Amino acid sequence: MIPHHDHKQQLIDIGSLFYQRQWSVGTSSNYSIRLREKPLRVLITASGKDKGALTTDDFVEVDDHGQRIGQGEAQPSAETMLHIVALAQPGLHAVLHTHSVWSTIISDRYASKGYIEISGYEMLKGLEGIKTHETTCRIKIFENTQDIAKLAEEVKLLLADPAQPLRYGFLLQRHGLYTWGKDLFTARRHVEILEFLFEVQGRVLSMQ
Repeated sequence: MIPHHDHKQQLIDIGSLFYQRQWSVGTSSNYSIRLREKPLRVLITASGKDKGALTTDDFVEVDDHGQRIGQGEAQPSAETMLHIVALAQPGLHAVLHTHSVWSTIISDRYASKGYIEISGYEMLKGLEGIKTHETTCRIKIFENTQDIAKLAEEVKLLLADPAQPLRYGFLLQRHGLYTWGKDLFTARRHVEILEFLFEVQGRVLSMQ
């Protein structure tokens, strides 16, 4: 088992990288890693922390209800249950949430459809399991809401949807991207690939 301080340093490094790329500016965004499957234990960034200046004190361990384990002043993000429902899925070990300019624009532009479909780009092969650019990736878009419990239930149902499950993540309208992976490296790669594709799509729209 990887020590907690190593997990924290990995997430600190992610925060610094995403801050530099302007995907996690100010106190926006939250990141998590699954520490244990049964009972579920998750390490998540604390609420209201600058992601470009995270320290090892800026994390909270929570249970499967999103409740803090242990003492301290730091509190888990208000969106913790969105991480919990994803990390309760077998094979998922990290969730990353970003607030980039392009994901905000794209999530609003395609909100009426409820999803964005991206096809034919070589960069799609950076998503786990995709072997050819001749494929279509659909990213679900949810309405932004303060009712996180209700949204988490919707996400949970779609994660287990046998017909069209959420595979790589989802967008919140005018808010940002949630994505995940079998480990932190894969989750980070999915953020990089999807953010690239959102920017491409946004720039294409601006040229029409």
